[in-house]
Amino acid sequence: MTSSILDWIWSESFWLPQNVTWADLERPPPGEEYPRMRDILYAIPLAVCVFLLRMLFERLVAKPCAQILQIQAGVPRQAHPNAVLEKVFQSKACPDTRTLEGLTKQMDWDERKIQRWFRVRRNQDRPSVQKKFCESMWRFTFYLGIFIYAIRHLWVSPWMWDTRECWYNYPFQPLSAGQFNYYVAELAFYWSLMFSQFIDIKRKDFIIMIVHHLATIFLITFSYANNMLRVGTLVMCVHDASDIFLEAAKLANYAKYQRLCDGLFVVFSISFFITRLVIYPFWVVYSVLVESWEIAGPYQAWWLLNGLLLVLQTLHIIWFYLIARIAIKAIFKGKVTKDDRSDIESSSDEEIDSSSGKNPSQTLNPKENNHTVNPNGDTHDH
Repeated sequence: MTSSILDWIWSESFWLPQNVTWADLERPPPGEEYPRMRDILYAIPLAVCVFLLRMLFERLVAKPCAQILQIQAGVPRQAHPNAVLEKVFQSKACPDTRTLEGLTKQMDWDERKIQRWFRVRRNQDRPSVQKKFCESMWRFTFYLGIFIYAIRHLWVSPWMWDTRECWYNYPFQPLSAGQFNYYVAELAFYWSLMFSQFIDIKRKDFIIMIVHHLATIFLITFSYANNMLRVGTLVMCVHDASDIFLEAAKLANYAKYQRLCDGLFVVFSISFFITRLVIYPFWVVYSVLVESWEIAGPYQAWWLLNGLLLVLQTLHIIWFYLIARIAIKAIFKGKVTKDDRSDIESSSDEEIDSSSGKNPSQTLNPKENNHTVNPNGDTHDH
């Protein structure tokens, strides 16, 4: 039964072009290698190693750098223990007016005192700037290193300059050591992000990032299994390019180098637009949609591949919308403002005097309202 299930999952008629079998890919010409699915499984234990490496990097490299830049961990003020308010907080961190009125009557507290308790309790769970700096420094280091490695490999590859080379003689294209290392490193990194997604800083686009990571992992695994490595390396390289500037901008922001942050944000916005809204759809996706159809012909998995690539493009559009909102605010306020998908909301959002009659945006503390946008997280969050 297990054998029949595996045969169904790895159906040759679905995953491979017509008249091509898995056995064909198991018999490369002398001196050449084709991708083998079992080899990509090395990425799973490697992902654990990447996660442990990240922990060491943050402790031994990123944290000392943060201290040199005088970015302190900080200890948030603790909310006074209160069973009634804690129970409400677990279901609704920002209580509405009706809930506040009910708590006022139940506890015989002033409404403003209850609001203050909820504000302090929210801040209690808020990650420190040092923690965010360490997380961004790890992502910046990885994206920069893997992008340099990819460019060195792709610069001498003919398919970088002519995407039609991705499909000539497909799927019988030899696997190089550079392609294998690049694929395993990227896949291990994204698996490690899946592990850490639930312990990292929570952001508003948590669900979007889960979808992004799952789609990326599936795309990398799928493209390796049926030897779409050439176009796969292009997709990964395009995605890594703008993430470098994003994480660099966040590092500058956390270190309070506002002008540097603004400049890097501008570079990030431009690179994001060029790589993910121009190069990716009109160069990479076009090659998979049109050139592969003309040269190799479509097959069942071809439709799945293009569907996943278009899912990523949809996410790019959503993220660029968020980036554009930040850019528009920057034009009017003169600096990059709060991340529309930022982590836990800053305390300044709730420190609004109900009797002042001011708009919330007029009472924000600019020093606490200074996060840059983070579409990938990674980038990377990517």
